[in-house]
Amino acid sequence: MVPVLPFCSFFRRWQFAAGLLLAAVGLAGCQSSAGEAVVARVAVAAAPTPDSVAAPALPDSLRLTPLEPLAAVPDSLRQAVRQLRASLGPEAEMLRPEVLERACVGYLTLRQAGKISQPGILAVADMDLPSSEHRLWVLDLGKAQVLHRSHVAHGRGSGHLRARRFSNVMKSACTALGFYRTQDTYGGKHGLSRRLRGLDAGQNDNALRRYVVLHAADYVSQQHLQRHGQSGNSRGCPALPPDQYRAIIRTVGEGGCLYLSGPGLESKWLNGAAAARQLAARGWR
Repeated sequence: MVPVLPFCSFFRRWQFAAGLLLAAVGLAGCQSSAGEAVVARVAVAAAPTPDSVAAPALPDSLRLTPLEPLAAVPDSLRQAVRQLRASLGPEAEMLRPEVLERACVGYLTLRQAGKISQPGILAVADMDLPSSEHRLWVLDLGKAQVLHRSHVAHGRGSGHLRARRFSNVMKSACTALGFYRTQDTYGGKHGLSRRLRGLDAGQNDNALRRYVVLHAADYVSQQHLQRHGQSGNSRGCPALPPDQYRAIIRTVGEGGCLYLSGPGLESKWLNGAAAARQLAARGWR
């Protein structure tokens, strides 16, 4: 393992040239065992000023996949999501608006369809972010609060620092994207665990057969992250830090909504019209 070194030269230049940043770069430009750049945060440059120096583009290994706004989302719903994100505060700074919009639309559509039963609780993970990031948020939509924010692992079949491949196939060891219903808990080899039912046919509906669950893992611990600069990899489960997993598992409850976002995901639950009807009738509950 190559040691993780803080603030390598390219990113010092990038950070200086970018001027004001919405998020600071940490552990940048260092190498993981897979040879990928490890970052603690993915920085976003502020709007340039006339006197600012043009910043070099982020390397491909760090550039997130662009997400277009969903089509056919009524303005009332889009505005509600904007207000929600603003109210969530600094802890949601790294939760991309496009990811939150998709998560909220799916949550509302699933509530209308009776597929989830936990009111107001939404867990969303942006699996396009590197595993060095706190990329899982558990939200109370009604109170507009971030209840938990944590690291979360992706499957070793999906990649190392960045998840590049996603699969629903048995024994692929990949993360499967999409919407999940949180199921019952049990005591397994990782301790308290919560089963997950995939709700997107052909994309994550093998979750129960693949034993994809929420559980703790030492490779998502602070000690592992400090030593290696990134989380380790699971066999496809969204594994959680040992010091946070119990609280997260209990908060999402049974019948809750978990959304794993990533490149190329399409879902029938991203129905803006249905989501708007649910919001108008019941609010975020």
